[in-house]
Amino acid sequence: MEARRHAALKDSIRSIPDYPKPGIVFRDITTLLSDPRSFRRAVDSLVHPFAGGRIDQVAGIEARGFILGGAVAHQLSSGFVPIRKRGKLPHKTVSMAYALEYGTDEIEIHVDAVKPGDRVLLVDDLIATGGTATAAINLLRGMGAEIVAACFVIDLPEIGGAQRLRDLGVPVRTLMEFEGH
Repeated sequence: MEARRHAALKDSIRSIPDYPKPGIVFRDITTLLSDPRSFRRAVDSLVHPFAGGRIDQVAGIEARGFILGGAVAHQLSSGFVPIRKRGKLPHKTVSMAYALEYGTDEIEIHVDAVKPGDRVLLVDDLIATGGTATAAINLLRGMGAEIVAACFVIDLPEIGGAQRLRDLGVPVRTLMEFEGH
């Protein structure tokens, strides 16, 4: 039954070839989000393993992680922590740099977003290289948070990001896989 539900979710993802550059197939979840049934199924599937457990905060990575993470936090009766690109948060922040294909970038959260010992669930739409998620995990751990798991709708397993997170000792939950980049 779950496999059939996830197949229906996979069908709700739009694939856009050669975006943002030639050879890349962009997996667009906006079509999943706009379909009420698919959106609910995705959120319910992300929440299910953690329902009834203690999750203090759900941390969502900008920008689609805000949409999914907010819904997951609501369902778990948890707080929500936005992880944003540098310069986007109004209060004092803590930041973490991470490598991009060409250069580096930074993510940040408010200094008071999590407390030591908080149990945090990390949420985003897709795991590819794992660079941003790794930076988020290191940032949250540096503030004393315990990362319960990292959840994504889509995994691109050939790129290896999910394994990279597992190597950090973080359980990873994904709802579907796509081949390629």
